[in-house]
Amino acid sequence: MPSHLSADHPAAQPPPRGSVDALISQTRRLRGEVDAVRRDAPADGADPEGRWQRALCDLAVHQLNDLDEHLAQLRDGPPPVPVEHEAAALTVRAVPTAPGQGSLLSRVGSAEWNLLTDEASWSGELYQILGRDPAAPPLTLDELPSVVLDEDRPRLTAMVTDCLIDAKPIDGEFRIVRPDGGVRTVHMMGEPVLDADGSTASMWAVLRDVSELRRSQRTVSETRDSLQHQRHFAQTEHRLAVELQEAVLPPWRGSLRLPHQGPETLDLAARYLPSSTSALIGGDWYDALELPGGETLLSVGDLTGHGVTVTSGMAMMIGALRGMAVAGTEPGQLMAWLNQLLDASVQPALGSAVCCRYRPETRTLTWAQAGHPAPLLFRNGTGRMLTPPDGVLLGATSGADYGQAEEALEPGDLLLLHTDGLVPRRWGSPGSGDAAESAGDTAAVSRLLDLAPRFGEARAAQDCVRTVVEEFGETEREDDACVLIARVAT
Repeated sequence: MPSHLSADHPAAQPPPRGSVDALISQTRRLRGEVDAVRRDAPADGADPEGRWQRALCDLAVHQLNDLDEHLAQLRDGPPPVPVEHEAAALTVRAVPTAPGQGSLLSRVGSAEWNLLTDEASWSGELYQILGRDPAAPPLTLDELPSVVLDEDRPRLTAMVTDCLIDAKPIDGEFRIVRPDGGVRTVHMMGEPVLDADGSTASMWAVLRDVSELRRSQRTVSETRDSLQHQRHFAQTEHRLAVELQEAVLPPWRGSLRLPHQGPETLDLAARYLPSSTSALIGGDWYDALELPGGETLLSVGDLTGHGVTVTSGMAMMIGALRGMAVAGTEPGQLMAWLNQLLDASVQPALGSAVCCRYRPETRTLTWAQAGHPAPLLFRNGTGRMLTPPDGVLLGATSGADYGQAEEALEPGDLLLLHTDGLVPRRWGSPGSGDAAESAGDTAAVSRLLDLAPRFGEARAAQDCVRTVVEEFGETEREDDACVLIARVAT
């Protein structure tokens, strides 16, 4: 094939072999490091971020493979030029390789089109790229668009016209259709070859099959879009969950005294503590409601899971609990009906709860629990856990019965209700299994009971909540939590 350089341009000298070998070594070392990163990337196909990471690594490895082979070609020099009309040499290449297979050389071909004689000269590799019979004559410039996808023909025509008329270099891509129907993406780079008087005598070009590279880039783009969509969805879900939670949970910023209780009041304060390891809102909740007749409903609970679905389920639970309590339902029966409600829900869930009904005229606390930590009672500088009546997790068993217990309170008593994520697990017992979990729960209760002296010095329920937050709220928290404190007025 004639040189693509015009006669008045000297031939470029090849770079020193040692410097190219050093570049090849660096490329292969980098490829190995990227490949190691790819192996460490999450393999879970359901994770958008993991798919995006692996797609980026695949693209980088693909590009480094090509760079390695480019450098090897640069080191070894150009392939031998086939003898003009040597049919035997072309016949050796008569079996085209499958798209995307073979060495880099099978994906890079060259051509020259003589404008004076209207003759074309192709390398054997170009026949392979286009999937054409090497025994067939090469396509002329007028015939070349016939193998190009219809929508890409104007692009090819514009590039060739600019090169032949305005002597502009060619640098662009188009898609070709092989005889077997396969579509490949080809990157074409070329330039005009000038004769002695500066006129364009021919056009020289190198065509590279970049189908696999573009496929890798599309995969990166698609996984990036999927990741962005997933993150946008998560942000939207988080915002909705926060708005729903804020609309349901009482926005207490200081001690709350229920307005219609007269001289026998409860000093109330509560706080929701979000997880430090999850951006999603959980199903933990607290509530206090003044009932007809001056009684007070106190409750905390937790639905398993995170996100809008769980938060909406939590809102449903609070609404149902309030409605049944206003109708006069006692805590034990209330737990049974909540269990039935969860069991019959379209989206079944598990939950735990504790529900207390306080009668100020007798200072009596009637309460029930469903697989939930029992309330803690603090009196005269010491604390203890109330003995829980029978109760299983909500939604776990159809038709479950729930026991009920009573506790006589005194002026100045402090009642602490909480969800099980309040005390971080690192303060529990190490190990796993039921025994370790039970020991961890005991250790968590002990940590809370140790706050009794500080509660005794507090002036209001809000001071006690602040003490709990100072002790447990600013640490690494694996789960959401709620704390509700009620102090019997003196």
